[in-house]
Amino acid sequence: MKILVGVKRVVDYAVRVRVNPKTKLVELKNVKMSLNPFCEIAVEEAVRLKENKAANVSEVIALSIGPKQCQETLRTALAMGCDRGIHVKTDRRADYVELQSDAVAKLFQKVLEKEEGGEGSGVGGAVDLVLMGKQAIDSDSGQTGPMLAGYLGWPQAAFAAKVELGEGGGLLVERETDEGTETVKINALPAIVTCDLRLNEPRYATLPNIMKAKKKKFDVYEADEMGVDLEPKNKVLEVFEPQPRKEGITVDSVDDLLNKLRNEAGAIP
Repeated sequence: MKILVGVKRVVDYAVRVRVNPKTKLVELKNVKMSLNPFCEIAVEEAVRLKENKAANVSEVIALSIGPKQCQETLRTALAMGCDRGIHVKTDRRADYVELQSDAVAKLFQKVLEKEEGGEGSGVGGAVDLVLMGKQAIDSDSGQTGPMLAGYLGWPQAAFAAKVELGEGGGLLVERETDEGTETVKINALPAIVTCDLRLNEPRYATLPNIMKAKKKKFDVYEADEMGVDLEPKNKVLEVFEPQPRKEGITVDSVDDLLNKLRNEAGAIP
């Protein structure tokens, strides 16, 4: 089995996001960037499958699309256990403003075609499984995985909370739904799985693995040369910060609390 896992460079989840008053967009300059948390879960699951001898994984490839700084994000994935990195270079903003889900899915498709054609520097042959985060925390679109499955005609399982090897080379995937979870069976690979929070807890990269990651290989492609229309189909007109919450008050007793909830807030009858 050959696995491709998507990794996206986003504003760190612990950073307070600010909107640039001139551009009306999220400020990305001088802001800490890191690996998208859902992508990190996808990387962990790919590495776990590689560690499972029954899966017979030959190679795990990390793919990132974006500016040259994405190579730092790829190094993180390599330090976690991926074997090789692929960087599709573009200076377009990847937070849905200039590079949107349909273009990203088509770039993934082109990379998969290159791997199948033997153009990559690693193990030859087609990719059998694509793992992605269910969404990125910058755009929250959650569309790339399903779109890629549609373009390729591959089966998919979105919002995966558990992934197991199935009989006959397929997968059993427990997935999150609004009403709980459900288990779906993918009869045969290739397939696409998007990963939810409950799937696993990502490992911390050890210092020896961080050093080894610096020596692992990269394949670099130019997004503009891959025959994909990168122009956004939708236009983001403005991004704005939520209204600040009103300051709370302290009450002297439970009776005062109930009175304010009933008569002022109208929260209880």
